[in-house]
Amino acid sequence: MKNKFINEEKTQVLNFENAVRGARNPLNSWGKMDSHTDNGIFVFGPNDLDLAKRLCKAGSDHRKFIRQIFISVDITAPLYWWKEYDTYKVGTVANSTSTMHKIHSKPFELKDFSTDHMNTETLEFMNKNLGFLEDLRIKFVETKDKDYWYSIIQLLPESYNQMRTCTFSYENAVAMYNSRKNHKLDEWHTFCDWVLELPYFKELFAHLISE
Repeated sequence: MKNKFINEEKTQVLNFENAVRGARNPLNSWGKMDSHTDNGIFVFGPNDLDLAKRLCKAGSDHRKFIRQIFISVDITAPLYWWKEYDTYKVGTVANSTSTMHKIHSKPFELKDFSTDHMNTETLEFMNKNLGFLEDLRIKFVETKDKDYWYSIIQLLPESYNQMRTCTFSYENAVAMYNSRKNHKLDEWHTFCDWVLELPYFKELFAHLISE
């Protein structure tokens, strides 16, 4: 399922094989590994999947191996959502498109903002705001007067959509899913639905999903 929020074509899951091998280090049970890679895609074997599920169910102290399974993805979301995402600082990395350097590089359009829950009156005001922002942008491009640029930055609505390339682990994904799956923002529901579709996430964390 494609959506404007998660760019699935730019989603990668990395290091499954090494993480599973690491999960067998405590008991030196590497000989029982039965997973393999098929055309670059990791495929769990029955023995490894059983071990991984038991470790995940035992809790965060036992499932350390999922901290070594990494996700890289492009996410486009409004600034009001990114403020909440940014509370997850440990073990996450993000590179964002720059409002500082590139906010003036193209005309403002309504599609640059998340407006799907605005009522008619609010949308009318948003269009007026958009027109004013565009006037400021044109004046800045023509004059390079920094006051116009500052005006854009300080007036920019939190509904402005920003794209970031994010990297985090399965442990981070579990934490975000658990704390945000019932959140009032629809963006979190979209994010959590995407998390559920990550390779083997449903199998490894069935005990959490059913709660």
